Amino acid sequence: MTLLTEARLKDLMTPRQIVEELDRYIIGQKKAKRAVAVALRNRFRRERLGPTLRDEVIPKNILMIGPTGVGKTEVARRLAKLAQAPFIKVEATKFTEVGYIGRDVETIIRDLMEIAVRMVETEKMKSVDDQAQERAIERLVEHLAPKRESSSPSGVNPFQTLFSQTMGAMSGMNMDRPEPDEKKEDKLSDEEIQREKEALRERLKSGELDDKMVELEVEETATPGISVMGPLGMDDMGMNVGELLGGLLPKRKKSRRMKVSEAKTVLAQEEARKLIDSDEVKKTAKERVERRGIVFLDEVDKIAGRSKSGGGPDVSREGVQRDILPIVEGSTVNTKHGPIKTDHILFIAAGAFHVSKPSDLIPELQGRFPIRVELETLTREDFERILTEPENALTRQYSALLATEDVEVEFTEDGVKEMADIAQRVNEGTENIGARRLHTILERVLEDVSFDAPELEDPKVVVNAEFVKERLKDIVEDKDLSRFIL
Repeated sequence: MTLLTEARLKDLMTPRQIVEELDRYIIGQKKAKRAVAVALRNRFRRERLGPTLRDEVIPKNILMIGPTGVGKTEVARRLAKLAQAPFIKVEATKFTEVGYIGRDVETIIRDLMEIAVRMVETEKMKSVDDQAQERAIERLVEHLAPKRESSSPSGVNPFQTLFSQTMGAMSGMNMDRPEPDEKKEDKLSDEEIQREKEALRERLKSGELDDKMVELEVEETATPGISVMGPLGMDDMGMNVGELLGGLLPKRKKSRRMKVSEAKTVLAQEEARKLIDSDEVKKTAKERVERRGIVFLDEVDKIAGRSKSGGGPDVSREGVQRDILPIVEGSTVNTKHGPIKTDHILFIAAGAFHVSKPSDLIPELQGRFPIRVELETLTREDFERILTEPENALTRQYSALLATEDVEVEFTEDGVKEMADIAQRVNEGTENIGARRLHTILERVLEDVSFDAPELEDPKVVVNAEFVKERLKDIVEDKDLSRFIL
C-alpha cells in the first residue's frame, strides 16, 4: 500500500481514494470501507478547524458486526497503514476478570504509545541513514586501520600512576610518570597511516571487504537492569534502573565476531540512534497517538452482557465494559513516556454477535460507537476474487514461494473455481470461518508439491479442477474428516 507524506495525505486521501486503496487488498465489504474512509477523512477535516472547535469534535467510533474471516481486522489494519497511524489490535476478552487473570485496560494505550515510539524512531533513523552509514564506515576504518605504536611505556597502570602522584604531592617528593623513550621510533608515519585509511575507506564503501570477518565491541540491544515494579494494576508502568539513571551508566557492550557487511549495519544503527533526539521522538509519538491513533477492539460480543442478580460470568463482562468506557469516552492515561489523552483516538470495535446483540452492551458504551456496519458473509464469487485479485492474493503468494525452488505453479480458472466451491461447501457444512478456509485448502492442495519441490523432475505444476479434486476428494466427502482437516 502506498504511504504518503503528511501534506499529501490531507490533499489526496479523499474517501473515494481511500476505498480504492483498500480495494487493492480486500474484496467486498463496501459499507465497512466507506465507514472507515469517512472516519479517516474526518480526522483531516478536524485538523483544518480552529483550535476552539477542533477540541470539541470527537471521533465517530465504529462497531463492525460480522462473522469471523470476512475482513473486519484487515480493514482496520490496512486503514492504519495507509494513514501511517499507530495501530493496535486487542481482544476484549483479555481484560475479563481484571485482578485475577485479566489485564488492566489502560495497557492498551501504553502499548499503543510503545508502538508509536518505535514507529517514529524508525522513521527518524531512516532520515539520518546516510550520515549514520558514513559514521559506521569511519568506525570500521579506525578499528581496522594500522595504528602508530604508543609512545607511552607499556605496563603502566593509570591508577598506580595517579596513586604515586598523590603520595608524592603529600610527601613533597617528585613522583611523576617516567619519561617515554624518545629514541623509540614509530613503525609508520602519519602520512602512511592516512593513505592506508583512505584505501581502506574506499574498499569498505565499495563492498570489497563485505565477506571478511571482523571482531567488534557493540552495544547490547537489550540492556538488562533491575526492574522497579509499579503499584498493583500498573505493571506496565514498571521502569528499569538504566532508564531512571539515563546516561549516567555506561552502555553495556559485548564483543562479537561478524562479517564486515553485518558490522556496517550494526554500527549504522548505533550511530543513527545517537543522531536522533529521543525527546523529539517521544514528543512526535505522543502527538501521533493522540491525533491519529487507532485501537481495534476485537471480540466485543464476548463481553456483551448485563449483570444478573445471581452473579456469574456476566458480572465480569459488564465490569470489562465499564473499564473500557473511560478510555473510549476520553481520559488521560499515564505512560512511561508521559500522559496520553485518548479523546481523539479512533476506536473500532468488532464482533460476530451470534449469541449476543449490540444492544446487550451497556448503554454508555453503545453511545460511544455511533457508526454501525454489518459486514456481509463471503460468497463463492468472493472466494474466487480473493484467490486471484488482491495484490497479496494467496495464489500469488504460493506461486512466488515455490518459484524460489524453480518450480512454476499455474492456477487455472477452473482450479480456482473448484477451490472456491469447496471452501463454500465446507463453510456451510461445518463452522463458517470465512476466507481463512482458503488458507487451509491451499495448504492441503499444494502439500505434496511443497514437500517434493526440491526434487521435482517436472518443474511446472498446473493446479486445475482435476488436480484439486484429486487431493481433496476424500476429505470433502467425509464430513467428519473435514471437520478436523479443513
